[in-house]
Amino acid sequence: MEIRAPAIVCATRPHGETAAIVRVLTREFGMLAGYVAGGRGRQMRPVLIPGNVVEADLRARSASQLPFLKLELVASRGPWLTEPLPAAAIGWATTLAATVLPEHNPYPAIHSALEALLDAICNAPSARGWALAMAKYETLVLRDLGFGGEALAPADDWPDIMAALDRSGRQLSRRLLADRRTNVMGGREMMMQRLARIGGTALE
Repeated sequence: MEIRAPAIVCATRPHGETAAIVRVLTREFGMLAGYVAGGRGRQMRPVLIPGNVVEADLRARSASQLPFLKLELVASRGPWLTEPLPAAAIGWATTLAATVLPEHNPYPAIHSALEALLDAICNAPSARGWALAMAKYETLVLRDLGFGGEALAPADDWPDIMAALDRSGRQLSRRLLADRRTNVMGGREMMMQRLARIGGTALE
């Protein structure tokens, strides 16, 4: 097996002393997981930041073998990790994809939504520019994975946007993430606390 495609880094976990297992989302091939040699080293750590856009080269000799994954950085989300709210939003959006999307099943609409959401988080002047897009992304994930998901009405007022996020969050915790052993929603709770604190007006 050999796959080369643009991808979004969604999750990284240590493997051994120096390597990492990395999950990346591609438009054509879906979620891919692979072994990144030296993934914990100084050179690769900036490449493996969740939300980064990379060129992924995945290779495996057999279907039973963990593929080797090489990544080349295309666009970094690193500069936004120093801002608490964008960092929390990027972390949650990518964690959700990494947690729930099965490997090798393409979800082009989810890929497009995540890509657009990450761009909005990094470029919008305030949370008003991306908070509703986050709720729509969560609802799309629910719908595309067969868990329903209520259609979101347009929302301009900040209380309406927060209410939309509350609704999509409840659906995620009760349906899609109800049987998860780890507290995946913890990252979302941190994001929601920061959104509530700033009231949608700060430039975080």
